[in-house]
Amino acid sequence: MGALVVIVIGVSGSGKSTVGRALAEEMSVPFLDGDELHTAASIAKMAAGRPLDDEDRLPWLASLAVRVGEMAAADGGVIACSALKRKYRDALLAAAPTVRFLQLAVDKEAAWERVAARVDHFMPAALVESQFCEYEPLQRGEPGMIVDAMRELAEKVEAFEEYLSSPARRNPEGDDLER
Repeated sequence: MGALVVIVIGVSGSGKSTVGRALAEEMSVPFLDGDELHTAASIAKMAAGRPLDDEDRLPWLASLAVRVGEMAAADGGVIACSALKRKYRDALLAAAPTVRFLQLAVDKEAAWERVAARVDHFMPAALVESQFCEYEPLQRGEPGMIVDAMRELAEKVEAFEEYLSSPARRNPEGDDLER
């Protein structure tokens, strides 16, 4: 079946990378920031304030799926990536049935403030609105849970670890969604 691969998802500014790194450290598994897999053309497009469309995301999604499969075949891992749409998450889940999603929920204002405060990232605050337009929250039947992004880091990690500690939650047949 493979090792557990956690994918921390949400809009830009939700804290995916911070939570993902902390969770990977706690689980003693590798961490990957999905932004590292975007093509140069996609990064340039976003940096210019133009949102990506499904076609732009295809190479990125394919690269992510390969990494998910590699992590599942090894010792597992944690990946931070937006995975804004269900069809993107379905593609990642198809790469390894052991994928579990941790969605960080944040409102537009907080996301915009966080992104606007960044100095070292290509994603401009102007694109936050487009992320919310594309955003499809986790749905029943998707393996994972939703956590308030404004909670303390340790609380978010602990909540997800508790979720994972239940044998039923690790069952890919289960209806795992929690809020």
